[in-house]
Amino acid sequence: MDYYYSNSDKDKGQDGNHPFRLKVCGMNKNTTEVAALKPDYLGFIFWKPSKRHFNTAMPHLPHSVKKVGVFVNAELDEIKSAVELYGLLLVQLHGKENPAFCKALKKEVPQLKIIKVFSIKDNFDFNELLPFESVCDFYLFDTKGKLPGGNGYTFNWNLLENYPSTKPYFLSGGIGLNEIASIKEFAKRPESKYCHAIDVNSKFEIEPGLKHIGKLEKFKNGISN
Repeated sequence: MDYYYSNSDKDKGQDGNHPFRLKVCGMNKNTTEVAALKPDYLGFIFWKPSKRHFNTAMPHLPHSVKKVGVFVNAELDEIKSAVELYGLLLVQLHGKENPAFCKALKKEVPQLKIIKVFSIKDNFDFNELLPFESVCDFYLFDTKGKLPGGNGYTFNWNLLENYPSTKPYFLSGGIGLNEIASIKEFAKRPESKYCHAIDVNSKFEIEPGLKHIGKLEKFKNGISN
């Protein structure tokens, strides 16, 4: 398949100085304060069973901060309505959405960027990505757990050594301040070449939906330097 890159491409890797973008997910109770830190993305969860379910008015945010709507097996019309109401630029599909659904969503809202989530625990078959290669803009790799997200622990990033695509991806799953050193080491490895952003959530919360600003600022500075 033409989306698989060669060994010579993989050997280029990162030089260790590549700054990963930052996405803070599960926004709800202090969105304005988090936005003031100017992360690249803020994630708003529109899955009702979530403790971080977003169902309030969207505050004014800096133009540079992109709003991501997180959905789990939602209907097409539900996603379209949220995109229009909240001015979402990206959607993160965290359920069993198939390639046909992604294609239909892209057709309905062409300007929308689609992040398709895949959960990893001890192993992962990267062939699962192939049907989505032409119908989404990013992948997101999260830790497989009881919930669609926010399980609070990391997966083995070494599995990404086998990443076969050139599509940019988000790295998620239980990432906190203790992972800063690991992220810097990861940035030096070939498998980080297409890592677009680091996604954080539960490790920076005082309570679900309420983020610890000091810890987020320390993390943002830590992965940028």
